[in-house]
Amino acid sequence: MLRTHTCGELRLDHINQHVTLAGWVQRVRNKGGLIWVDLRDRYGVTQLIFEEGSTDKELLEKASQLGREFVVQASGKVIERTSKNDKIPTGHIEIKAESIEVLNAAKVPPFIIEDETDGGDELRMKYRYLDLRRNVVREKLQLRHRMMQETRRYMDAEQFIEVETPVLIKSTPEGARDFVVPSRVNPGEFYALPQSPQTFKQLLMVSGFDRYFQIVKCFRDEDLRADRQPEFTQIDCEMSFVDQEDILSTFEGLTKHLFKTVKGVELEEVKRMTYADAMKFYGNDKPDLRFDMKFVELNDLAKGKGFGIFDSAELVVGICAKGAAEYTRKQLDALTEWVKRPQIGAKGLVYVKYNSDGSLKSTVDKFYSSEDLSQWAEAFHAAPGDLMLVLSGEENKVRKQLSELRLKMGEELGLRDRNVFKPLWVVDFPLLEWDEETERFHAMHHPFTSPKREDIPLLETKPGAVRANAYDLVINGVEIGGGSIRIHDRPTQQLMFKHLGFTEEEAQKQFGFLMEAFEYGAPPHGGIAFGFDRLCAIFGGSDSIRDYIAFPKNNSGRDVMIDSPSSIADDQLEELSIRVQLKK
Repeated sequence: MLRTHTCGELRLDHINQHVTLAGWVQRVRNKGGLIWVDLRDRYGVTQLIFEEGSTDKELLEKASQLGREFVVQASGKVIERTSKNDKIPTGHIEIKAESIEVLNAAKVPPFIIEDETDGGDELRMKYRYLDLRRNVVREKLQLRHRMMQETRRYMDAEQFIEVETPVLIKSTPEGARDFVVPSRVNPGEFYALPQSPQTFKQLLMVSGFDRYFQIVKCFRDEDLRADRQPEFTQIDCEMSFVDQEDILSTFEGLTKHLFKTVKGVELEEVKRMTYADAMKFYGNDKPDLRFDMKFVELNDLAKGKGFGIFDSAELVVGICAKGAAEYTRKQLDALTEWVKRPQIGAKGLVYVKYNSDGSLKSTVDKFYSSEDLSQWAEAFHAAPGDLMLVLSGEENKVRKQLSELRLKMGEELGLRDRNVFKPLWVVDFPLLEWDEETERFHAMHHPFTSPKREDIPLLETKPGAVRANAYDLVINGVEIGGGSIRIHDRPTQQLMFKHLGFTEEEAQKQFGFLMEAFEYGAPPHGGIAFGFDRLCAIFGGSDSIRDYIAFPKNNSGRDVMIDSPSSIADDQLEELSIRVQLKK
């Protein structure tokens, strides 16, 4: 070993010991006859001291020539610091250096490698290997590591077997676009990278493995954002001979285990909410329950009063922001402009202030009497000091618009505390959703999701009303995981394919292997997949999953560090029987 200790472990009880450290030069402070060097490794920072009179001139000269990020080895005696630093664990000691060797000199880094850096996102992504030296970045990956270990510990204790599934698989329809890989030995044919190991984990249940899990890479060729990458990690799980309640209980247990062991947080009981209620009261299927502000429908109270915008609307609906009646006209105008942005798409915003003196003031006083507005306030359970915000329009659109406004108000009023965690199971999702573009139904989750048995007859008459045995785990308004009870017999699976628009030939070509497997005694089974990167971001208090991925892609799906994706040589293309023809 090139060191006897790390840069994070020396304390006062090591005084007078001779030690050897190795690491990177964090900074050099040169006072002429006195030089301090902060030496850093993964474990911490230790100060070296070189002092004229007790350090020979050659060593002092060597120390004066050190630069940031030089890799060095230093030996010396541990002494007590006269000027202690309580901000770091090694701040009570320093090393009186007796020798130093430069193991590798370094160019001046393109940005400061400290917690507070001057490097922008693109620059730090280009030099990601330098960015990873920063404590704030490394701590996020250490959190990820800890969560992986605790996941495996819990799953092993629950009798799950970790099984690796193939990365080169068959391209299948539905869901996002596949990344495809050409086959050299089968010209004109392609593998796909898995969007999830869905069919394989079901086949493992047919195989009798009973309980499977895998921390697995998945790939989706879709537009990117802060919580989405082209390659991402799932905790993928499947169980046999279970119903929905068994799965919710097991993975509620995993969630509580992670919060307790990794964050020291005792998680409360996980609430349940149907998809229908989530959409009705919060306008989306992943409501943030850290604050209330439920939707209140006002059709019965707001229509028929001569206000054309409300009278012609399919839905009039609003929220009550507690304690926000003091919002100024400027703040309310800003909110109005915010909801009218193209990203939100509302035509306007009506507000009612419930003043502290008990009076009600609104933008629609011309059409509604104080008695009318009092009825609104009663419907909202509003009190003096509250602010009621109302939108109207086509039902589905206005619910989405109000959902965004609710989240914005929660943010503005400081109600979305990152240190508060409100988990929720959303259940009873629709089995199918209508796609206007293709003019047919698509599986809301995937084609293997089981419909609720009592709803199966509706497939012929009202397919959009069929509920699925599907569930999502939501924490603080972020979908963390989702899954379902699966179809486990061939007739039901064929029925599902039929209603998804597959011909018998298409279903056989794409999924014949799975339907055949069902004929050899498939047990009832179900599972779930957690978005592991998103889970890490929730634990770390971040909006972006990129912080928890060692080498992430940018918003264009590009790794600017290794310049990927990139073109390949003509002879490689020829070997793969591929010709590239770009659209103009």
